[in-house]
Amino acid sequence: MGPTVDAPSCALPSRPYRLADRAVSPSGTTVTVGDVTFGGSHVVVMAGPCAVESRDQLLQTARAVRAAGARVLRGGAFKPRTSPYDFQGLGRDALELLAEARAETGLLIVTEVMDSLDVELVARYADILQIGSRNMSAYRLLERAAGTGKPILLKRGFQSTIREWLLSAEYILAHGNSRVLLCERGIRTFDAEFTRNTLDLNAVPVLKQETHLPVIVDPSHGTGRADLVPTMARAAVAAGADGLLIEVHCDPASALCDGKQSISTEAFGSLMGELRRLGPFLGRAVA
Repeated sequence: MGPTVDAPSCALPSRPYRLADRAVSPSGTTVTVGDVTFGGSHVVVMAGPCAVESRDQLLQTARAVRAAGARVLRGGAFKPRTSPYDFQGLGRDALELLAEARAETGLLIVTEVMDSLDVELVARYADILQIGSRNMSAYRLLERAAGTGKPILLKRGFQSTIREWLLSAEYILAHGNSRVLLCERGIRTFDAEFTRNTLDLNAVPVLKQETHLPVIVDPSHGTGRADLVPTMARAAVAAGADGLLIEVHCDPASALCDGKQSISTEAFGSLMGELRRLGPFLGRAVA
């Protein structure tokens, strides 16, 4: 099936990502999901565990991040892991637990879809579909996800340029889904001794010039270190990010996935307080 969005009748923008080009919407685009708007006057915080591990773990974390002011709950049901022996997620059971957490807390749900075959299932539960770093260039998956009409959180590939990332977004836009959120989550560079990735905060102002789409920053994957997450979260807001995606766990030391980069619920509460105090200086509230 080919693209369902016609090219603009006026002269096309000079950039190859025709629909993502800033010239299409010079004032920027907002993406509204329920009562949450990305790209508006508020910086939206999405928080939760890397993976859904159990009912108690998820609900305890969800209650805490909601109380601290997060608007969206993140949690992986299907986990792409480098080793086949690592925890791969609870699958459908995790999706049902996420739905339970949403019903109790009112938080929206963002979770990753890894395979075209799972798009329909994940879309039945999730409010926002995440396309992970490893799948940024899985074009058939992008098209299938676009067809759901759900908002798509598109993470930057860890070895991808900004141009390649925007062209991946173009696949979603060209298939009739304008609800795209770009997520900078760090790229692989020559120095992995101190941080897992290099969080490319240059990308935030660059994207603000190049595209009209909202920009999210993930300081958890971007650093791989819980102690660096608060600093880089504050820096991301100062750089102009429209939202944050933060890994939070009720007991990071026992996490089955990415515990080293997950902050505790207590640390998340403190961070939210810092971000709220920072917001007025930048002219944007944090919620």
